Amino acid sequence: MMKRKNIAVVGASETSQLGKVPGMSQLQLHADAALNAMADCGLKPSDIDGIATAREIPTELAHYLGIVPTWVDGTTVGGCSFMLHVRHAIAAIESGLCKTVLVTHGESGKSMIGKPIVGIGPSQLEGQFQAPYGTYGPTTMFTIPALRYMKKYNIDVEKIANVAVVQREWAAKQSRASFRDPITVDDVMNSRMIAWPFRILMCCLVTDGGGALILTSAERAKDFPQKPVYVLGTGESVETPLVSQMEDFTTSKAFRVSGKKAFDEAGISHADVDHLMIYDAFAHLPLYGLEDLGFCKPGEAKDFINGRNTAIGGKLPLNTNGGGLSYMHSGMYGMYALQESVRQMRGIAPAQVDGAKISVCHGVGGMFAASGTVIFTNEA
Repeated sequence: MMKRKNIAVVGASETSQLGKVPGMSQLQLHADAALNAMADCGLKPSDIDGIATAREIPTELAHYLGIVPTWVDGTTVGGCSFMLHVRHAIAAIESGLCKTVLVTHGESGKSMIGKPIVGIGPSQLEGQFQAPYGTYGPTTMFTIPALRYMKKYNIDVEKIANVAVVQREWAAKQSRASFRDPITVDDVMNSRMIAWPFRILMCCLVTDGGGALILTSAERAKDFPQKPVYVLGTGESVETPLVSQMEDFTTSKAFRVSGKKAFDEAGISHADVDHLMIYDAFAHLPLYGLEDLGFCKPGEAKDFINGRNTAIGGKLPLNTNGGGLSYMHSGMYGMYALQESVRQMRGIAPAQVDGAKISVCHGVGGMFAASGTVIFTNEA
């Protein structure tokens, strides 16, 4: 088990541009985010001896930046990969494998410049056992658990639509958000149908961008220009690459295992949490996250959000950047959630939560295939 507050984030930044960036390749987006994070904490590539990234090969990124690492991690389990990278980086630093780790993300999700085409082949489990039956891609795969969840707990689609409405309120405070204009439940319900029950305003954005984090020991963190953000606890898990083979369509085993591990490591209760980020590729995911992390009982998250508990002024501010539904979603959203948690802990977020001391950042990979959880604090 990691030691609490033993490792800190000392550098954090997103790419210079977010949204539509046709002038940069995917590798360049990685590099832009990495150099911005280094500038944030006053480091240069020669100061980095650990590197972690997903989808892009770490070898290419290290070469491109001129980094000679003694520790490398290319774990790729979907959009929560960066939460796992943080966890693995902590283990690497604590065990002496490296001293300063760079975690990067860059993705040309909209412009598709230098982005490898990832398909589903017949040799893969998904290609053999799901694709032939018409479930291909997130918009059709996520409908399966969502519809079972709605049926079991008698949830109207309007309650799921409200998730997008509340998060747009947070996005209105973000100058870099893709969508900032207010929306209503009626707006969501009248938007274009994608795959029942999801209308387009209940689906994530498709954008270009990226972000990077730099981690080192808490002892060294005191010498950096930015306020250190300490890691209290972390968790990770996987369940199945096949959404059809989930143990229970109404709850994610990976969510439950990852979340519990992080809370146990951090030694905190739910009442201690001031700020929460839950990966929201689609509008139903915050409902699953609130319940599987233990903030709400099964089936009650809809009422929790409907009661404006997660909205501006609520008791549990959630997805304060606007989330993947309104802020950014280049394909793998986890890094943007981590960036917002760090901003909140530094006290510099555009929609800053007053007095926030603990932030929980929770991600999903694939269609409930994987999960990663990181708990941050700004108290040494």
